[in-house]
Amino acid sequence: MQETVSIIIPVLNEEFYIKKLLESILNQDYDFSKIEVIFVDGDSKDKTVSIINDVLKDKNINYKIITNKEKITPKSLNMGIKSAKNDIIIRLDAHSEYPINYVSKCVYYLNTTGADNVGCLCDTTSEGLVGNAIANVLTSKFGVGNSKFRTNAQSGYVDTVPYGTFRRNLFDKIGYFNEELIRSEDNEINYRIIKNGGKVYLFNDISIIYHPRNTIKKLIKMAYDNGKWSIYTNYFIPGSMKLRHFIPFLFVISLIIGLFVSIMKFKVLTALFIGELAVYLILDLLFSLKNVRKIGLKSSLISIIIYPLFHICYGIGSITGIGKVIKKKTNE
Repeated sequence: MQETVSIIIPVLNEEFYIKKLLESILNQDYDFSKIEVIFVDGDSKDKTVSIINDVLKDKNINYKIITNKEKITPKSLNMGIKSAKNDIIIRLDAHSEYPINYVSKCVYYLNTTGADNVGCLCDTTSEGLVGNAIANVLTSKFGVGNSKFRTNAQSGYVDTVPYGTFRRNLFDKIGYFNEELIRSEDNEINYRIIKNGGKVYLFNDISIIYHPRNTIKKLIKMAYDNGKWSIYTNYFIPGSMKLRHFIPFLFVISLIIGLFVSIMKFKVLTALFIGELAVYLILDLLFSLKNVRKIGLKSSLISIIIYPLFHICYGIGSITGIGKVIKKKTNE
């Protein structure tokens, strides 16, 4: 018999994405009598809530909408989990589309792998010249490091997966999502799972379609915020963030030092700095043009600009995160 499932979805001003998400839910091959869907709305000011009600009101699916006016994702997740009635918790993201057998696969791998959290690959796709360039950056190892669910890794035990599927009693054992974290809550809770002797499993026989930020301005903000909260998260839970999260910070610091030694005319150090820039540019060109047949020459050329913007803004965010940590320590 199929187990009961609670699907939890934090939403905030998602009117441009929510219909595709709802279609994904309604197309699932899992028994709808075993599913409840909990939307936790961050007090949306657009048509998000009305679209949810219009699409689902006449469908044979159990759903409800609760409100989190604090607009903090971990709090929304915790509200959803505490409101859930079923045995298995599946978190969904409103910016994504899910294959017809997503719920079935998540339940299957949760039952067969011995893992405490399971998730699948994330296929980042977008439209337009800039959108395709952003997707190119967010799916390459040069862009996001060894983030396995983004780079089509093999199935196996990993440090994190997108969104996640858990047994409800897991949160009684290790606690809920950390509500002081605006971002990186997935990394932090997966670290806590592993630290407490649990496992996180990535399966690669299906993938989610993720729609990233489709403008450079939105991508820069995302990079900055992720950089800032990677530092702050690691301060709360040392070891919860991996080396890949700190490489942009080290890159920005090296640029600052490199500019200084160049101005001061330290020849050997200046030569090393120029060498670093040359290596970065070569990698930038190689990874930007790697998928030229898939995304076209214009998007590939835009990628050349987006890579350094993404890395530098992430690194600047990390520097801000260090300032945030210092301030918190000073006030303690």
